[in-house]
Amino acid sequence: MYDDDDLSLLDLEEELESPLDKIEALAADSEVPKPDPEVMLALLENSAAQQRMLAARAFCDLEDARATPRLIRLLTDTCPLVRVSAAYGIGRNPSPEAVEPLITQLQRDWNGYVRKGVVWALGNCRDRRCLSPLADALKTDISAVRLWAASALVQMADVSYETIVGAIPPLIEALLQDPVAAVRSNSAWAIGQLCRELPSNVVYAAAIDALIQAFAEDKDLGVREDAKASLLGVGDPRGLQLIETLEQEGWF
Repeated sequence: MYDDDDLSLLDLEEELESPLDKIEALAADSEVPKPDPEVMLALLENSAAQQRMLAARAFCDLEDARATPRLIRLLTDTCPLVRVSAAYGIGRNPSPEAVEPLITQLQRDWNGYVRKGVVWALGNCRDRRCLSPLADALKTDISAVRLWAASALVQMADVSYETIVGAIPPLIEALLQDPVAAVRSNSAWAIGQLCRELPSNVVYAAAIDALIQAFAEDKDLGVREDAKASLLGVGDPRGLQLIETLEQEGWF
């Protein structure tokens, strides 16, 4: 769907960062005072884009359900900085009502930064409706969005067994086929997290097979290390035996 070159404003290092690297909730003992929610709620309706953006960003620290309907409206703002800030704000203040607007914006927004934020917010919504668009983003979007889609799919563990099962195949495909090592690494980590929630069945076996293949064959050391970490975290006997055998043979 999208070309990695369609957004020149996303450089490689910056596009692969996690949204949580730059948007973190203020610690309880932080010396930085949190914004006044009443003031920020009013600013969400301000005529100046800069003010709307700052207010939307404030709700990355503030949890206030009253903000969510206004942040949803800002997903279609003419200013992309407002849209991405609104997406992050929804990610901190998720609700079922935000899911469909987020999905719609993911499908139509031309800006990669916005789609990255929307993918993160969809993951935080922890809703079965998010599975399909996140899986599609992992397969078709630019590398930055694919990276975050892999992480967001881990949130399907909090939804249902069916969504976990649905998240595994696109993650396996990304782990074995994505051209970007960072996306493959994130997929390996995500598979490891989801496998902890699965019984020993055919889906689980396919996921372990993919991790083993990545650990043994991927050309990137970081991907192999992340596949190994996932295998160790899951504790699957086949994976543990392979790791032990390869290490005894001095494979690393």
